[in-house]
Amino acid sequence: MVLPLDYGLSLEQTAQVIGRSPAWTCRLRNRFLAGEIVGDGQRPSRGGRRRQNLTLEQERTVLAPFLDRARTGGILVVGQLKSELEATLGRPMAPSSVYNLLHRHGWRKLAPDKRHPQSDPVAQEEWKKNSQNALPRSARTGRAKAPSS
Repeated sequence: MVLPLDYGLSLEQTAQVIGRSPAWTCRLRNRFLAGEIVGDGQRPSRGGRRRQNLTLEQERTVLAPFLDRARTGGILVVGQLKSELEATLGRPMAPSSVYNLLHRHGWRKLAPDKRHPQSDPVAQEEWKKNSQNALPRSARTGRAKAPSS
């Protein structure tokens, strides 16, 4: 942070010399001027949820009835959840935020099964084998019969 004073470098030139962005260099300079010892581990990192709508506990409280219903065989309808969240927040909310919230709490979209639980694959295969023989050849191939002379 002494480079601009000793060598007359601009903020951009200083950033280039130390290999940081101008914004980061400006932040370091301001911390230096405020008397902080940069990199001493005393200052907490900038992580966290700075733009959160609700705390994680508030999100769990709003989600609880919806997830309980869904776990007992009900369907989780995002539109209803979105309405509930908007009422809690007192302002509109994007649908993507609702999906992000669900993802954050370990919920995922469940796709229906590819087959019915009571289906019998053996009976289906048997039906496929035997049902085609009952049809005339023209119906099986999709071609019209040749006219007989």
